[in-house]
Amino acid sequence: MGEGKLKLCVFGTFNAGKSSFVQALDPHTRHIEANCPGGTTTVALDFGRVKIGEQMVYLFGTPGQERYEFVRHILARGMDGAIIIVDSTAAPDDMTRKLLAWLKDQSVPVALMLNKCDLPGSSPSRFAHEIGDAAVHLISAKNGENVHEALSSFVGTIVG
Repeated sequence: MGEGKLKLCVFGTFNAGKSSFVQALDPHTRHIEANCPGGTTTVALDFGRVKIGEQMVYLFGTPGQERYEFVRHILARGMDGAIIIVDSTAAPDDMTRKLLAWLKDQSVPVALMLNKCDLPGSSPSRFAHEIGDAAVHLISAKNGENVHEALSSFVGTIVG
């Protein structure tokens, strides 16, 4: 993206907490959503930005439904790194596995943010065999727990 700037794409399944993650980092995030059963859903993207050290980090949150795969591919162009938000209260799913495999093929740094770790039923250990060599961070996007620290750590691995 350029000197001092990073483009990070935020991926994950429906209701994993991608929008909450971006909003926890940038309260002035731009968000396009629609009503759906069980709440709202992102239909285009979330856009936020935050300064981490000397880096301006631009966050592009992607829609979580399978049918929006083309949007994820468009937003991913030119990314410097990828974050996958995973609902740690749910079992590992095929979409997360596909995202991990696809991102590995893209040869970009990947971090897994195991979200909702503050909730009963959270079980980060059930993702251990899915992760591979991705960096892993336990977070709660809703209350902001470990969100800034996790992003700072990931950015540090990208910029060295």
